[in-house]
Amino acid sequence: MEVRAACFQLYAASLYIVPSRLQFFEYQSISFRCVGFDPSIKWRGVRNTNGFVPTCRNGTGKPTMDCIFNAFETDSGEYWCEGEEGERSSAVNITITAGSVILESPALPVAEGQTVVLVCRSKAALENQRVDFYKDGHHIGTGCFGKLVIPAVSKSDEGLYKCSISRAGESPESWLAVTNDTLREETNEEACLQSGSFFHVLLILRTVFTVLMVALLLLLVGLLHYGKLGGRHKDFTRR
Repeated sequence: MEVRAACFQLYAASLYIVPSRLQFFEYQSISFRCVGFDPSIKWRGVRNTNGFVPTCRNGTGKPTMDCIFNAFETDSGEYWCEGEEGERSSAVNITITAGSVILESPALPVAEGQTVVLVCRSKAALENQRVDFYKDGHHIGTGCFGKLVIPAVSKSDEGLYKCSISRAGESPESWLAVTNDTLREETNEEACLQSGSFFHVLLILRTVFTVLMVALLLLLVGLLHYGKLGGRHKDFTRR
């Protein structure tokens, strides 16, 4: 049971971003939420390298989510959920830009076979403008209505994406992560089995050590007892 708990903590929670994307314009608001966590873990909140994100409060004054109001470029970076004893969720890297164009892409890894829609958006409402999409620095197509659809996404689609809008500019790059859920489950199971084997080895070593200590203690007691008997026998012989 202890081994299973340790394995579960590796995937204790996921950080969700609202709205669900990786890029934001400056002065937009961003909300964070930790979900799927182990009930036995006490989460402190969402944080980045600079510290914890303040908690939002609703109309009743109760805390709801962790929020950033009026985000700045300096708020860019990795964010994650953190527990009181240092437990961490996987990190999400967000970008806040002072530019005029952002790429809306999935904030969390997508499973192979799903349909992914990338949206290129500008601050100003622009119509009939050319929108180009790039992957790892290479042009991959021109999107209709600012969208690029990737049907049945695969591992080969993983990479850095960005977009550009004529007369508006270019977005920052964001990483599109693609996962194989079956492989991830097998990897997690293998890690747990390896952890279980290690735990059993430690248990065997501890048992062997305990048996040896008890044997040595009994031997020591026996020697002391034998010494006392020998001394008494000598005294009896002298008499």
